[in-house]
Amino acid sequence: MSAVRKAAPPKIVAKGAPVPPPARVLRRFRVVFNAVKNHFREVEKKAGVAGAQLWALSVVHDCPGIGVSDLARAMDVHQSTASNLVRSLIERNMVEVRKDATDRRTVQLHLLPAGAKVLRRAPGPFAGVLPEALAALDAQTLSRLDKDLGTLIDALGVDKHDAGIPLGQP
Repeated sequence: MSAVRKAAPPKIVAKGAPVPPPARVLRRFRVVFNAVKNHFREVEKKAGVAGAQLWALSVVHDCPGIGVSDLARAMDVHQSTASNLVRSLIERNMVEVRKDATDRRTVQLHLLPAGAKVLRRAPGPFAGVLPEALAALDAQTLSRLDKDLGTLIDALGVDKHDAGIPLGQP
């Protein structure tokens, strides 16, 4: 773990003065975070489920019979996170688990009518606004963004290994 540098005290910018680049970039991050937060808030309000649950429902809808491991890979989350999502959806009677006929250890996930109803009333995109926006960017922009965010991660002094860990893994 690298040493954390002590930040310089914040500079007070005179009203009407140009906003310094670090503050402009920070504001852009806030716009992104707020867009994600507002989307998920809207999902919960209209659909009655959390954003991750909605995404899981949509994957099960699109891939009937998918297993928990494949669901985890599709959502790029840890398997324990996918299992927790599935458990909550089962408890709410939105998804059912069926045992595979040939391998009884394997389960297949299927959408139930209550889950389909949630998908019908939920605002899209089901995976969230950030993954959809990233998918809409051209390859050159994504490459530049990836490189620049790598530089930011280096400046933060955090473990780059964390980037390869699916969400929800400790």
